Amino acid sequence: MFKKIIKGLEMTGNFFRDEFNNIRKDSGALLILVGALIIYPIVYAIAYKNEVVRELKTTVVDMDRTNTSHQLVEMLKGAEQIEINRVAMSLDEAKNDFFEGNCAGILVIPESFEKDILNGKQTHVAVFADGSYFLIYRQLLGGAVKTVGTFSAGVEIKKLMMEGKSYDQAVIQRDPLQSDIHFWFNSSSGYGSSMMPGIIIIILQQTLLIGIGMVGGTSKENKQDNFMVPVALKPGGVLPILFGKTLAYLTIYAINCIFTMVWIHSWFNYPSRGSYLSVLMLTLPFLLAIIFMGITLSVLFKRRESSIIFMVFLSPIVIFLSGLSWPSLSIPPVVYSLAHFFPATIMVPAYLRVRSVGVGMADIHTEYLQLIGLMAFYFCTAVVALYVSARRNARKSVG
Repeated sequence: MFKKIIKGLEMTGNFFRDEFNNIRKDSGALLILVGALIIYPIVYAIAYKNEVVRELKTTVVDMDRTNTSHQLVEMLKGAEQIEINRVAMSLDEAKNDFFEGNCAGILVIPESFEKDILNGKQTHVAVFADGSYFLIYRQLLGGAVKTVGTFSAGVEIKKLMMEGKSYDQAVIQRDPLQSDIHFWFNSSSGYGSSMMPGIIIIILQQTLLIGIGMVGGTSKENKQDNFMVPVALKPGGVLPILFGKTLAYLTIYAINCIFTMVWIHSWFNYPSRGSYLSVLMLTLPFLLAIIFMGITLSVLFKRRESSIIFMVFLSPIVIFLSGLSWPSLSIPPVVYSLAHFFPATIMVPAYLRVRSVGVGMADIHTEYLQLIGLMAFYFCTAVVALYVSARRNARKSVG
């Protein structure tokens, strides 16, 4: 029994060395497995570095041109979301600015603005924002509403003070119920801090699956997998092959995970509240599930290009079903359940709760058990896939 274990370990080491050499000699696979894990996270992180959209160019149409309207324009200049592009003479000029791409939105102050305020009448400030671009629309509208609201509060407080109330009394009467808003786990409401940790997980999955498929496709093209046939057809012979291949990819991605999950997080100050032990406990079954899944799928790829086409087709589906671009609660339950065949769909919400919220393993035990189950499932499929592939190659060699 002991000799069989030693023999199995030696065979595992041999297959690990062979797979590692295949990866090392394949420049395309190296570019995906190593280069992409350096390039993609850094490019995305730099693109999202500003976190929130600020200083959107806005054209103001001041039809009133009074001291009161000028005061509102000056307040708008102080809003972090808005940068006054220019004050136009008419709405048609502002429209031209917008359609020529010189501004992201238009704010119109009506002609009777000051007169209505002095007479105690309600007046309106119109905001035209581009609803086809959600982030720009939200920021521009939010900045305009906040500024106009502050201006309106000042007008009401002055009116109450003119009636004989003190400043404090006027403030309380104007706003009897104050809101105290706190943003948990993402204090800046930054888009990068919200998206990048999840995107990193999806990049890990997609590049690993593509890389495994490319190496597997190359082996079939060059008929390098025929040497596995005698070993794989023996009882338990598939296991050293599977363990050797798995160890090769796990070694590479252990380094990749340190780069993406530790260094990128630290460099760009992404939330990092959970313990690294919890991250490690999540990451290990996640990577193993992807590797076993990739080895299973690689049997289907007869050419290296097939894996790239297949995974590029799946990439937008995985991003959508992960819950990053659309809340998972709003995805039909049947579709979201099927999406759990992808390890990243389970990993993303669990990882975000650990890194951003700071929960422990007890709070994500359901996702952790799902990853363990998925890892076991794809382990079985990988064993079957390698055995079936070996038998197919054996029949071809005999024929």
